Amino acid sequence: MKKKHLTHAKKPHPLIKVWNDYPEILQNDNRILPVPLIENIIGEIFASGKFYYYVINFADSTICNHHEDILKIHGLHKYPVHLKEIIDLIHPDDIEFVMEAERMSIEKIKEINGFDYQQELKTSYCFRMRTSKGNYELFHHQALHTYKDENGRLLQAVNIHSNIEHITHQNSYVVLVSGINGREDFHQMQWMKHNLSEEPIPVIFTKREVEIINRIAKGYSTCEISDLLNISEETVRTHRKNILRKSDCKNSSELIKKTFEWGYL
Repeated sequence: MKKKHLTHAKKPHPLIKVWNDYPEILQNDNRILPVPLIENIIGEIFASGKFYYYVINFADSTICNHHEDILKIHGLHKYPVHLKEIIDLIHPDDIEFVMEAERMSIEKIKEINGFDYQQELKTSYCFRMRTSKGNYELFHHQALHTYKDENGRLLQAVNIHSNIEHITHQNSYVVLVSGINGREDFHQMQWMKHNLSEEPIPVIFTKREVEIINRIAKGYSTCEISDLLNISEETVRTHRKNILRKSDCKNSSELIKKTFEWGYL
């Protein structure tokens, strides 16, 4: 009697192979990891709509500790246990970009020598995913690294997916690597294949303006932004007025829409 081939014996998805190209970064041992403090991580992201998260283990690309809304948002009957099940929800035309976005993120972290502080960097970009309605809608993907081994190689990350279809249908095809927990890194990378026929980003914000835009997107008040950035409330208000003027926006909702489309969020 012939033995059936097990699912995990199949060749990995090309997206997962991207990570295999960086053994010096991603650890592939099978140690048991503790559950990350999701509540602390959520404080470092913004979700302008329905969202969910899950934990990914790089050793075998398994996922666990899902937010329950992953079932409702995608119309799933059970929690996915392998990253391929998430990949299968991505629009086929966006897979190439997602693969390149992962490669661009890793290369940028290498370039800035960020492997000493991977846990203080966040990567983000957008792509379309299938929803419970049977169509594809635009999602904002954010990834934060949670554990690494004694050699600095990543063991685990938390991925957060937010449905932003109600904000915009337009994907900027921009990949961001930005700092969290007080780090000020902000690296904005355009996928060149998409950019060949596109106009350049129409508005260039300063580093401080980007910091304030990110806090506005998280829903922070002027007072809270003042405390977080250690600047006066009047300074925050001045920056906010300048940001709205530069972007030709009337309010925060319009600003968030445009900054998503321009690849600032």
